[in-house]
Amino acid sequence: MLFRSDLQSQYREAKADIDAAIAHTIATNSFITGPDVIKFETTLAEYLGVEAVASTGSCTTALQVALKACGVVGGDEVITTSHTFVSTVEAICNVGAIPVMVDIDEYYNINPAAVIKAITPKTKAILAMDAYGQSCDIHELRFIANEYGLMLINDSAHSFGSAIMNVADLNCFSFNPIKNFGAMGDAGAVAGRADLVERCRMFRDHGRNTKFVFEEIGYNARIDNLQANILLAKLPYIKKWNERRYQIAQKYSAALEPFVSVPLENKISDHVYYVYVISVEDRDALVSSLKDKGIATKINYPVPCHLQPAFSRYTRTLPWRTELAAKSVLSLPMYHSLTDEQIDYVIDSVINSI
Repeated sequence: MLFRSDLQSQYREAKADIDAAIAHTIATNSFITGPDVIKFETTLAEYLGVEAVASTGSCTTALQVALKACGVVGGDEVITTSHTFVSTVEAICNVGAIPVMVDIDEYYNINPAAVIKAITPKTKAILAMDAYGQSCDIHELRFIANEYGLMLINDSAHSFGSAIMNVADLNCFSFNPIKNFGAMGDAGAVAGRADLVERCRMFRDHGRNTKFVFEEIGYNARIDNLQANILLAKLPYIKKWNERRYQIAQKYSAALEPFVSVPLENKISDHVYYVYVISVEDRDALVSSLKDKGIATKINYPVPCHLQPAFSRYTRTLPWRTELAAKSVLSLPMYHSLTDEQIDYVIDSVINSI
């Protein structure tokens, strides 16, 4: 079976460093907070070129503490995308705010024109999202945020290595194992302005700045040291892994463009191809045919957030790109260790199945 992703390939390549990181964590008997987490946050801030980083237990909690740090409270409206994993919208609801979901552009990212139309006197923030591995139109969103006095948060869960930093007030990352830069369990981070990141640190640790004084109501949203050290071990490899993903994507696109809708690159940022998404009319038939050929695929967001029962009170119809994408997009195998022979097999299988 040719899987959609291969988590073992990263481990095999970085095994010595990862094993040493795990052994170090056990030997030091330090599992939550402390010097290892500080080292991880400092190293990541330097790598990303941001003022500061606060690590978290997941990207979901990173989004929640980011919203709270930006002053989003109950009754505020936050404009976001519906073509995303549920956690993006869920985080808004879990801080008591109201998600206002708008349509996407041709790159599957939030549409700035739709954002402008959705702004009301209650709007407090824009929560954008980098879909599938490249930046949203973050500069235009920054202009809109400045024009209307809004905070700008970017869900960069898909785009480590390509996310544009220092434009949004805060960027939130996922280090879920399936991501291109993944831990061996859940982990996340918030990166950006030092003053806001400091508030994120407080909210991720029950709302405290010191051990016994709790300034705000927060969360238990800390990263554990094991994941921090594993990520530190993998960090030197990520550039090479992302470059190989890009090469694979170019080979896919060159061969498949006459037969399916291939991903568009917006040139705003590099594309790290967290997933390689095509769009087809008869998706079910293609999925079935590829499965028969031993190729696993994935349907991304077949039920968009605005149609999820959990968000029914916020439902609005987004009849154009969001709902079209929900019916047509499909992810092909994408990981840095795919061989040229495997890539050719996927290409031939897709073409022969159309």
